[in-house]
Amino acid sequence: MPANTSSTGAPDIHPADAAGLARAAALLREGRLVAVPTETVYGLAARADRAEAVAAIYRAKGRPDFNPLIVHVPDRAAAERLALFDSRATALADAFWPGPLTLVLPLRADADIAPAVTAGLATIALRCPAHPAMRGVLAEARLPLAAPSANRSGAISPTTAAHVASSLGSRVDLILDAGATERGIESTIVALRPDGWAVLRPGPVTSAQIAAVLGGAPLVEGGKGIEAPGQLASHYAPGKPVRLNAVAADSDEVLIGFGALAGDVSLSKTGDLAEAAARLYAALHQAAADPRPRIAVAPIPHEGIGAALNDRLARAAA
Repeated sequence: MPANTSSTGAPDIHPADAAGLARAAALLREGRLVAVPTETVYGLAARADRAEAVAAIYRAKGRPDFNPLIVHVPDRAAAERLALFDSRATALADAFWPGPLTLVLPLRADADIAPAVTAGLATIALRCPAHPAMRGVLAEARLPLAAPSANRSGAISPTTAAHVASSLGSRVDLILDAGATERGIESTIVALRPDGWAVLRPGPVTSAQIAAVLGGAPLVEGGKGIEAPGQLASHYAPGKPVRLNAVAADSDEVLIGFGALAGDVSLSKTGDLAEAAARLYAALHQAAADPRPRIAVAPIPHEGIGAALNDRLARAAA
């Protein structure tokens, strides 16, 4: 029987308990793929120091090889073995780690990281996750883990083990199931420049929170190319046209509502942006499965986490 399927041929899903964490760590040390829950979305993890393990991520996701991967580490000390930290990076790590913030920093010359992880760039994207399952796997495996979202490249990100199974199936050797993720959207990605800082991908940690630590406003940048995950113009796609800022749905549209606009499925009936973020991908999965050929999405306020929601929706609609 192949190691990545059950006796029925279905994806191998195991609770994220002590036995599951130990099994996941053993597979990862062998260079295999494991889907692991984080506080943001489920990640497709592989050891970041082996080219063949990283290549398996790209094969499973069908991911463009110019798109770098986030490396997950247990703490700042582990991150400092891979990247060069200045006082700003230290301040951000101390303020937001463990948590949903990814730092793009200069790669150390002696970092034991497969070149495919950074897509040939001189920087590395690092995150210290807060979810106990991912932290447990990191502790058991004793390896830095490259872990993009556990779905086919460009498709809707997974917030449950069932989403992973539906998207990747037997391409992944094990799926750890810890229920639905808490945050529901991917981490904020921040790059530190000589002349300031830039948000490469908005997420649960807002620009205002970062500014409170670093001071100043984020740099307005353009034309630097792909430096971090989630920067492709078309991403998080549900496989059918998406219309944004819709105040009503046409007869052939599934309506994803928000606040007073209920829709066929609501991101948050009370207009809570954090709840909307947690439900976003589940709502897109539900709309994608509906027989109606198009999706309409209610207006989302562009403030706080709403900026991250609108970023994901714009890429889903591209």
